Amino acid sequence: MTEKGAAAVAVPQEESKAKDKKKPRKVPRYHVVLWDSDDHSYEYVIRMLKELFGYPFERGYQMAKEVDTTGRVIVLTTTREHAELKRDQIHAYGPDKTIARCKGSMYATVEPADDGGD
Repeated sequence: MTEKGAAAVAVPQEESKAKDKKKPRKVPRYHVVLWDSDDHSYEYVIRMLKELFGYPFERGYQMAKEVDTTGRVIVLTTTREHAELKRDQIHAYGPDKTIARCKGSMYATVEPADDGGD
């Protein structure tokens, strides 16, 4: 009941806590894929991965072996912009000076990561 002459004031109900706590939007992830090349040595790949990604020798060797045996290796999974930057750094890394026929950098691509496995 309200007093005579007093207006009724609606008190807003508190929104549910589920609405207050919005889930952060998931940022799409992308793989940087390094492709095999017969014109680049294991040493080149290991050195490149150390300089561009900070991988230790052991991890670089594992990736060099994988790209050599399977034809490709995912070297990083990250945001699209960062993946594109790392791909471009691989392309700009330059030739393997220990192999005379080598004319340029290795080839890398960016592809969407499968959300099912992450």
